[in-house]
Amino acid sequence: MKIAVLLTTYNRKDKTLGCLKSLYSQDINNDVELSTFLTDDLSSDGTAEAVKQSFPQVQLLKGTGTLFWAGGMRKSWRRASEGNFDYYLLVNDDTILFPDALDTLLKCAETTRKKFGAAGICIGSTMDAVSQKISYGGKKLTSHFSIKSVQVFSSKEAVECDLGNANIMLVPAQVVQKVGILSDHFTHGIADYDYTLKAKKAGFSVVVAPGVLGECTDDHGNNWRGQNTTLSERIKYLMSPKGLAYHEYLGFIRDHFPVYYPFAFSKLWLKTLFPFIWENLKARPN
Repeated sequence: MKIAVLLTTYNRKDKTLGCLKSLYSQDINNDVELSTFLTDDLSSDGTAEAVKQSFPQVQLLKGTGTLFWAGGMRKSWRRASEGNFDYYLLVNDDTILFPDALDTLLKCAETTRKKFGAAGICIGSTMDAVSQKISYGGKKLTSHFSIKSVQVFSSKEAVECDLGNANIMLVPAQVVQKVGILSDHFTHGIADYDYTLKAKKAGFSVVVAPGVLGECTDDHGNNWRGQNTTLSERIKYLMSPKGLAYHEYLGFIRDHFPVYYPFAFSKLWLKTLFPFIWENLKARPN
């Protein structure tokens, strides 16, 4: 069995080395062959040199310095697609895989194939090392008309989901043949949610594998300071690929939740132009 592991990094040398160490410490059968493709987006902290020295088996690709997460992952995935792999394992470079992570994902994939009669995507849940709470994984939509969702997780069995984080994501070759790779429409985030929704629309299952498969700190949304920022700062954050990704997010909503589009548009601008109103609304109990 041949698995292509896909990563991208930018100035996170220690985290990247830690991730790779956990990858190559997996408890897997001898018939599993790993090929790792890592895009280094012109890091200035010596990441590429450190990877070459510690993990010479990694196929290191050079980015442009402007790829961000989705762009870097696409570069790794495109190179990997030149080979003949059974699975593609997407991993965030700040994720530490537990020793049984890959084995659990492969067993999940086999169980999913038997249950649904076809290959499916398996998502691995991660937890925050400090809080011990689930940080990334899979979510189930609570509405067909909006992106509202709830985290789903089981310690004993795989559970179906709609939205999957690619911090740990195992994608069978059959899915790639029909759906392709991460969309060019996304620069940084959202691309993984878009991918799992497209896979479901194409008839594939998306499930969260049982148990916690790794550690990863939830760093989403920590840059928003609301009323403590100027309007120009908030507009910059609104448009930034690592902020609210205005155009990409609305494109995502238009493609998957068209009825919700006017509300999404209004919420983005309300949050940006009138943060005091937004924060008061968010503070109200449901």
